[in-house]
This record gives sequence, structure tokens and C-alpha cells, in this order.
Amino acid sequence: MAWTLRYDAGTLTLVGADPAALPEGFAWDDRVRCARAPAHFYGRVVESARAAGVELADEARKYNKLAELRHLSTRTARVYQQEAVAAWKAARWRGIVVLPTGAGKSFVAETCIAVAQRSTLVVVPTLDLVSQWYGNLHAAFGMEIGVLGGGQHEIRDITVTTYDSAWMHAEKYGNRFGMVVFDEVHHLPAPMYLRAAEAFIAPLRLGLTATLERPDGRHLELFPLVGPEVYRVEIPDLAGDFLAPYRVEVVNVALSAEEQRQYAELREVYKQFVAMRRINMRGPDGWTRFVIEASRSKEGRAAFKAFLAAKAIAHGGERKIEMVRQILADEAGRRAIVFTNDNATAMRMSRELLVPCITHHTDIKERRWILEAFAAGEIRCVTTSRVLNEGVDLPAAEVAIIVSGTSTVREAVQRLGRILRPSADKQAVLYELIAEGTTEAAASERRREHDAYR
Repeated sequence: MAWTLRYDAGTLTLVGADPAALPEGFAWDDRVRCARAPAHFYGRVVESARAAGVELADEARKYNKLAELRHLSTRTARVYQQEAVAAWKAARWRGIVVLPTGAGKSFVAETCIAVAQRSTLVVVPTLDLVSQWYGNLHAAFGMEIGVLGGGQHEIRDITVTTYDSAWMHAEKYGNRFGMVVFDEVHHLPAPMYLRAAEAFIAPLRLGLTATLERPDGRHLELFPLVGPEVYRVEIPDLAGDFLAPYRVEVVNVALSAEEQRQYAELREVYKQFVAMRRINMRGPDGWTRFVIEASRSKEGRAAFKAFLAAKAIAHGGERKIEMVRQILADEAGRRAIVFTNDNATAMRMSRELLVPCITHHTDIKERRWILEAFAAGEIRCVTTSRVLNEGVDLPAAEVAIIVSGTSTVREAVQRLGRILRPSADKQAVLYELIAEGTTEAAASERRREHDAYR
């Protein structure tokens, strides 16, 4: 018996197999008298053929074995990095590694690529990270690195791309790589990104993240496509040894008398509407129901506006600005990032404090100039909304001031991670500003459920 395996646009076709005993993932197609499966079942069918002693004519695979690939780094892998690589190999070269920001996830990936010696695609969320990974991989392996995305389209044995570009080109290049690295893998559960992961034959897969769990529970969808969680280390395990020592300070800030009055009135408008429509805002569909109901009437639209206005007061009250000024004065000479929940508050803080602001609207050249000046110490403070939460190396950052944010644990851990890259005598500090008498107190409790905040 012999099988023939072919690849076409994200789908595997298996010819010659017994319809009654197909490999995992394959379904028989009577029209063409062969079996089909999504491309990510490639490794399973190869293993099935070996186990059954079947000769396999593999016409699907187009990736290369990189026998000469060598990791050129002179760094000594830390103990936990060695353990992460060993755990990934023990899990049959598939799985997710969870390490804090600043703990060297990219070094783990480089080591895994070196031992795998297969054509590799590295998938990242942003073009900034494409540039960062390009430089790291070029230095690590001393070879030309391909780039797919941001106007570039060059495929090489090691190539970096964005999740968006991977989705657009997965069916074309799905059999070109034997290994895929998903950086910030918690982004992968977006439906179109999952389809891209299904279209790659790569039997070797590595996911990297500091914050695996998603509030919607969709991180569970990663395991069939990337592999199980194989290794995890949290911030408290590394702080003081491999990450900068840090402390977290909660600062309660009172609203002004006028802000208190406005906040109470606005919240009452919102709460009356929610009660009238019998919406359970703590339920899994609470927010969705509120938005739908709010769009259907004049009262609903007024309630929605009141909700947003009350949130704006809590997130950016006058006394919060005063407190940020005081903290920056107390931390004079240290480099600080001021985080807000929205662009409007970030821009307001920028104007009030006379410091640069980075949002998703910031031109890439201006953004690069600000970050380089911050790294060089020419700029001591930057305000931002959520755009610097992840995917940016800011080793010089020492102080984080959380003016406002969401209630998610992921965001809290990401923001703390911005200041934990170690340097000589660095003592990081995160200030969390809470508007007293508002919903921020409850949101703070929810996002502080991670061990790093205890």
C-alpha cells in the first residue's frame, strides 16, 4: 500500500488511503475518491503512515531542512529558558511558553528555531515587532531574514510576518515552512487568524505570550492548533533576579465636589435605564445587551452617553492630573510612562504635562523618534493609551503610572511588564490611580487578581 499526500490552498489531499481507516482529521470525499483535511493535520498523517508502515509520497512539503543553521548568540541561556526549550521539545516540538515581559521569550524562540533546523515563519501582531524580530533573528543566525507585510514581500528560510499578512497569504505559503512561531499568541484566537493557523502544514509550532488567558475563554482554541501550555513562569518568580525588583502602589484620588455631583447624576441615568430594561451587566452578554437596547430609543442613547461621560470623569479627573504631576516630581530623573484608557485622556495628559504622547494615530517616524529619545534619556516621560501595552521594548522605563484602564488582568500584567526589564540598580514602581467613589475601585480589584499584584 502507498499513499500520496498533496497540498493545495490550505488543504491536504490524501490519495490511496482506505476510506474506512483514515488518519486523524481526514474525511473521505466520494466525488474525487480521496481524503481531505485542513493543512495543520500534516504531522498527524506523516506519523500515521510511519506507524502503519505505509510508503508515503509526500508532495505536500515544500519547506527546507536547515542543517547548517547555528545560533550565534554568546548569551548563556538562563535556567528557566533552558527549561522552556526542554519542555517544548518533550511535548513533541509543539506548545505554548508563558514568560513575563522582559524574560527573554524571543531568545527561547531563537533557541527552538536553532534546534528545529527547519524553515520557520515568525508571526507577530505589529509592524514594530516585525522590525524588532527581523533585527534579532538576523543577529542570531547571521543570515538574510525574509519579511512579509508592511509593503515587503520577500520569503526566505526564516521569515517574519504579521498576523494580518499571515492570514492573507497562508494558503499560498502554507507548505513553505516546517515551523511556525506565534509571538503574542493570545492574538491568534481571532477567527481569521485561526484559519491561517489551520492552513499551515508546519508540524513544529511554538506560541509565546506573557498573558495566555483571555476573558472570553478563547485561548482554549489555541491548544489544538499550537499545542498545550508546556511551560510557565510568572513575574514574582523572576523579580529581583532576572527581572527588575518592583513595587506597586495604589493611590486613591478624590473627585472634586463638582465632579462628584456630575458623576452621581450621570451614573443614575445609566443605572435607571439598565434597571428598566432588566439588563444584568455582570452577565456574559450584559454589555452587548446594553449596547443593543441603548440604540433603540432616545432614553437608551442618553443612558449610553451618560455611561461614557461618567467614565471620562473617573478616568481623567482634575485631581488625577495633579497627582500625576506630584508623582513625576517625586520620581524626578527617572523615566516614566503614563497609561490611560483612551486617546482623549492621553492627549489631555500630554498637554497638561508638556510631554509627548503616543497613540495608534501617531506617525511611525514620530513614534520612533519619541521612543529613541526616551531610551536615550532625552525625554523622561511619555503618555499613551493602550498602544504601548505590549510588543515594544522599553528597557529604560522605570516608572509606570496607571491613570485609567480596563478591568482585565491581561492589561494590568502587560503594563507592569513595560517597566520590568532589568538594568543596574533599577527599582521599578507602578502607581495605580483610583478615583474614589467610582467603579474604578471594583475594576482595580478585578485586574489585580494576578499574583504579580499581590
